[in-house]
Amino acid sequence: MPFADLAAELAGLEARGLRRRRRVLESPQGVRVTVDGREYVAFCSNDYLGLAAHPELIDAARVGAERYGVGAGASHLILGHSAAHRELEERLAAFVGRPRALLFSSGYLANLGTVTALVGRGDAVFADRLNHASLNDAAVLSRAEFKRYPHLDLGALERLLAASRARRKLIVTDAVFSMDGDIAPVPALVEIAERHGAWLLLDDAHGFGVLGPQGRGTLAHFHAGAPRLIYMATLGKAAGVSGAFVAGEPGMVEALVQRARPYIYTTAAPPMLSVALMKSLDLIRDGTSRRDHLQGLVMRLHEILRPGRWRLMPSQTAIQPLVIGSNDEAVAASENLARGGLLVPAIRPPTVPRGTARLRISLSASHSVHDVERLAGSLNEIERVVPRFASADAG
Repeated sequence: MPFADLAAELAGLEARGLRRRRRVLESPQGVRVTVDGREYVAFCSNDYLGLAAHPELIDAARVGAERYGVGAGASHLILGHSAAHRELEERLAAFVGRPRALLFSSGYLANLGTVTALVGRGDAVFADRLNHASLNDAAVLSRAEFKRYPHLDLGALERLLAASRARRKLIVTDAVFSMDGDIAPVPALVEIAERHGAWLLLDDAHGFGVLGPQGRGTLAHFHAGAPRLIYMATLGKAAGVSGAFVAGEPGMVEALVQRARPYIYTTAAPPMLSVALMKSLDLIRDGTSRRDHLQGLVMRLHEILRPGRWRLMPSQTAIQPLVIGSNDEAVAASENLARGGLLVPAIRPPTVPRGTARLRISLSASHSVHDVERLAGSLNEIERVVPRFASADAG
């Protein structure tokens, strides 16, 4: 059989509790969903403000489709760059307080395009060990020297930078870490970048729309900014639609236009999505009550959920990880919740380090206090009934 080796590898994933399976969503994204024919309360999307099915975004997308059609038809540098794309880029730059912004079709492509366009052989990338996979893949593809420092260990980062003789140095980090929910110390990172003549790429996928005054992101949260800072945020999480953007100094953005292969060689996203995203920016700006409610849900979860052998991490963001350890135990806990009508995904290696399999609880402004109380109560009970697995090996 030509694929016997692949079958063996898949069997190995199954044996180690690492085989993933897709669920089929049959309703709009939201906190109450229909999946595989059954209704659930979901704690597993990144729709932090509950905008993914907002009627005003649907109406805006409809208006955009009537004006621009449903497909861009070409890459941005051929004939796919519409007036809607241009206006959205201008509004995004103003929203996050940077001189210029550039749209990408996804956060993964934005990170790949930015890193590979700015560094290469003879350069060096310095990355937090818990960064998103897209930043790691981008560093490898760039062919720059790839140095990783322990999570949030700025002393280790400084030592690596001081020892480097690279022509160009680029620090890359999540702003809000997607599996731990903690926030990078952005002002200190900016200072380090300036001391060592490095650029700093900040991936704010999980902070944009949620953190900072009017949801303007982690930079606004810290009142941080510098010419050396390159800002990336996604538009399919709190913004509720799709895509991503990179913002920063005009010369840096122009270099991406000319050199970022995922930008140059990808058909532009449908202009109708840009129209929807401009409405999303309005809702984010005016969404203080949504963010306040979301923060109240975080506090309520920590008041009620009292794990014993499991560990609720001290995150104050919408990402609330409950570390269990064993792959099998995390899956069993997730399946037990699903039987009770609650969807919380079990996250296992390689997404998280070995021995730290967890439930990743994602809160949304669309959840009610009752939803969170129900989840916390269920988890308190499930921890007592799910058996302790002998091994926390994450394979």
